[in-house]
Amino acid sequence: MRRTVFNEDHEAFRETLRAFIEAEVVPVYDEWFAAGQAPRDFYYKLGELGIFGINVPEEFGGAGLESHKFEAVLYEETARAGVAFGGSGVHVLLALPYIKMLATDEQKKRYLPKFVTGEEMWAIAMTEPGTGSDLAGMKSTAKLSEDGTHYVLNGAKTFITGGVHADRMIVCARTSAPTAEDRRHGISLFAVDTKSEGYSVGRKLDKLGLKTSDTAELAFVDVKVPVEDLLGEENKGFYYLGHNLASERWGIAFGAYAQAKAAVRFAKQYVQDRTVFGKPVASFQNTKFELAACQAEVDAAEAVADRATEALDAGELTPAEAASAKLFCTEVAHRVIDRCLQLHGGYGFMNEYPIARLYADNRVNRIYGGTSEIMKSIIAKDMGL
Repeated sequence: MRRTVFNEDHEAFRETLRAFIEAEVVPVYDEWFAAGQAPRDFYYKLGELGIFGINVPEEFGGAGLESHKFEAVLYEETARAGVAFGGSGVHVLLALPYIKMLATDEQKKRYLPKFVTGEEMWAIAMTEPGTGSDLAGMKSTAKLSEDGTHYVLNGAKTFITGGVHADRMIVCARTSAPTAEDRRHGISLFAVDTKSEGYSVGRKLDKLGLKTSDTAELAFVDVKVPVEDLLGEENKGFYYLGHNLASERWGIAFGAYAQAKAAVRFAKQYVQDRTVFGKPVASFQNTKFELAACQAEVDAAEAVADRATEALDAGELTPAEAASAKLFCTEVAHRVIDRCLQLHGGYGFMNEYPIARLYADNRVNRIYGGTSEIMKSIIAKDMGL
């Protein structure tokens, strides 16, 4: 069936992006992989390419579009090439919605021009050691100073993607104690300058996958955050976080589908080139059946991902629908990538082959943004169960 989710503008962007990846990323990607992160200056190149400004209003230097379809193209093209753009994904997919939703006009004038160029890279710090998915249990605090000019931030965060290179960090911290009726009350969001005294980046975490994404531990010791950098209203942070979960889960779902599609491409190319017992691996019936089954699953995941994209752009993607898309696409990707790695034989276990890196990168999709078990709970609740 012909896809209808993309138009000529998206396909033109795809061509530009594919050429950029081939010229600027593929030749040096092994170096990034070994270093455990993309170099900071690469993000300036993404800014020059316009990646960061697609959904930013024109008055702040962006393209002024309100669509996630260009992000979808980016997911497909990076997966197709077996690469990633470091930790920059959180800059656009996670941080930008909070700026657009919560920032005042004055804050947008300060934040967004540098956001678009890559001069200031953003990330978001929610998870804390020992709390995991229980955001209401966070212990980090931000207490208003006596003169009311700033907050004093103390605490620690972990698993923070983009945490090494970030210039601005959206930090979630308690400004009030939880109430007996609502333990989620009292959390606020701050756009913290990472050069602030008392702000420190701890370990760059050694992960199973996503090797080029800088993921770190953070610590805050009496960090002074000007009141002008409070995002939204005090004590309403938890509800703001919930507002953007649908778009975050869409991103994971679409990215997982793109990875599954890429896995089939890698496996098809490998089995056509690889010869055993005097014949191409692709000539064996088992190979044909395995890849055919994988392609059928990818086709289904593509339909789900595209439908979710259209709903998100229309402002109609519900939490349950986002959870369903994430659950389905990530589980499909898990099965497909595993089977495609199997078709590579021993070479599939070697990191020099993109399928091996894809296998490791994909595993976290069923964990972050809400585990598959959490997705099932959301869907079941929506069903009235």
